[in-house]
Amino acid sequence: MTSPLTEAPSSLAAARALLVRHPIIDGHNDLPFELRELVNYDLDAYDIGQRQSRTHTDLVRLAEGGVGAQFWSVFVPAGWARERAVTATFEQIDVVRRIVARYPDRTVLADTADDVRQAWRQGKLASLMGAEGGHSIDCSLAVLRAMCSLGVKYLTLTHNDNVPWADSATDEPVLGGLNDFGREVVAELNRLGMLVDLSHVSADTMRDALAVTSAPVIFSHSSARAVCDHVRNVPDDVLSTLAGNGGVCMVTFVPYFVSEECRAFEAEVSAEMAERGENLRDWQARMAAVARYEASGRPRPAASIAQVADHIEHVREVAGLAHVGLGGDYDGCDRLPVGLEDVTGYPALIAELLDRKWSEADLAALTGQNLLRVLGDAHR
Repeated sequence: MTSPLTEAPSSLAAARALLVRHPIIDGHNDLPFELRELVNYDLDAYDIGQRQSRTHTDLVRLAEGGVGAQFWSVFVPAGWARERAVTATFEQIDVVRRIVARYPDRTVLADTADDVRQAWRQGKLASLMGAEGGHSIDCSLAVLRAMCSLGVKYLTLTHNDNVPWADSATDEPVLGGLNDFGREVVAELNRLGMLVDLSHVSADTMRDALAVTSAPVIFSHSSARAVCDHVRNVPDDVLSTLAGNGGVCMVTFVPYFVSEECRAFEAEVSAEMAERGENLRDWQARMAAVARYEASGRPRPAASIAQVADHIEHVREVAGLAHVGLGGDYDGCDRLPVGLEDVTGYPALIAELLDRKWSEADLAALTGQNLLRVLGDAHR
């Protein structure tokens, strides 16, 4: 009989140990906007240097989850009018930079792959930024350049609404992808060394951007449409093209994008909202509709870690191991899969993949090496 002291470590213990060697680079976290909503950016009122309960994220739990680099989303709602969106995005950039200045012993602003590696050598979280939605630049390449100069590393071409130059996945198509100015935006992102983020955009916008970009793209928080047929997910033909582009699809944990049962629930809520004449892309209206729906005795289904792993494995199968990553979307949705309720859940996901016989080299590619390659390619 094997003594308990000599038994092989559990998958969860092995996952925690692996993440010390190969930290997570997470593609998308909406904590900055939550700080706006909760405390109007008052970092004294909500100290993320301590364990907190009103958000999915703080610096304590990021460390416990094995997260070594975080793309903070500098997001503002797509419905905010032009100049307001630009101003509010700069406020989001400001709070990220203030967080880094407030906790210099725990996190550092990063722009390049070398910056991330240096942060890890120092035992710090690498903080990067991504602007979620082309509405944030108000059709101005000068605004885009200013954001880049302050450390914004990617631009998601749209959020839930179309912009004048690109179609969103969750709006009615107008352009059939990108127009000429949209192609200029992609070219300028390439020139600046910023990443083109294709989460939230329509499938045709994905295809157009992949056709014109000269650098690898990312999907900062999207999953596989063949596994869950949601328009926010990536079709197989695009995943196949991603392999040739060199980019990375960072699989997200949003239950509606992970589980067919959760997607069907969302579709029923949307149908009820449409009957009431409500804006399907209004987040607060949607949350109210979900609450009404659940109050009527129709509980919301739950997604699972195993389903997230299914998406990861599908992206690996279609695009290849070198083209899959992780983008949880913490603090950007109200519920997450069982076991992934906050940023401490990453080891449980890695444990699931260990149980599926992923090797350490495979997992190192997933957790961060693929994204480090993309960051390096963006600066060539």
